[in-house]
Amino acid sequence: MQKTILIVEDEKPIREMVAFALGRAGYELLEAGDIVEAYEQISHKLPDLVLLDWMLPGASGIEFARRLKRDELTRDVPIVMLTARGEEEDKVSGLEAGADDYVTKPFSPRELLARIKAVLRRTSPETESPVLDIAGLKLDQESYRVTAADEQVDMGPTEFRLLAFFMRHPDRVFSRTQLLDRVWGQNAYVEERTVDVHILRLRKALAPSGYDGLIQTVRGVGYRMSAH
Repeated sequence: MQKTILIVEDEKPIREMVAFALGRAGYELLEAGDIVEAYEQISHKLPDLVLLDWMLPGASGIEFARRLKRDELTRDVPIVMLTARGEEEDKVSGLEAGADDYVTKPFSPRELLARIKAVLRRTSPETESPVLDIAGLKLDQESYRVTAADEQVDMGPTEFRLLAFFMRHPDRVFSRTQLLDRVWGQNAYVEERTVDVHILRLRKALAPSGYDGLIQTVRGVGYRMSAH
């Protein structure tokens, strides 16, 4: 599957050079010259990795990295910092802000590609089992079957996608907007109350087997799936 990388770099020649190299390597590119543009890009499509310049107009890349890690939607997106700062203290600051790696300018496209591939391998393991299991509730992502205590559970395709998303992110709270973006897709034109309707349908499908309680409402925030 093609990975999407968001490049946040205010120097256009560097941004274009990086975009050209990554495009040739088969990545889909999103580009931003500052944090405002970066947020706009993320609102349209969640990237698989953010390539983030340390020095940006308006706010630093370090501050932006901290914001991404505080947000439930973007906290798991890996970050590679681009920095002209080679001092160890600066590198540590970047890693402590949430960066997964850093590349010091000037750098070669080959080095950058190697760093990006390494980070994506660490953060996107390809060995994930197709069968998700929480407290005996099992969802097979390949056969599109849900079973509870080995008994099949019937549900619609939207409820299946919703359940799969929750099971891949247990114990994490998601707002209705985040669920719309991650389950329905960024370009889906549906209202937030649509989420509530499908949550009810999902609970109804799980109720006969006693698993409806796994889908929990967090008042004023959204929903989560938890066996606790």
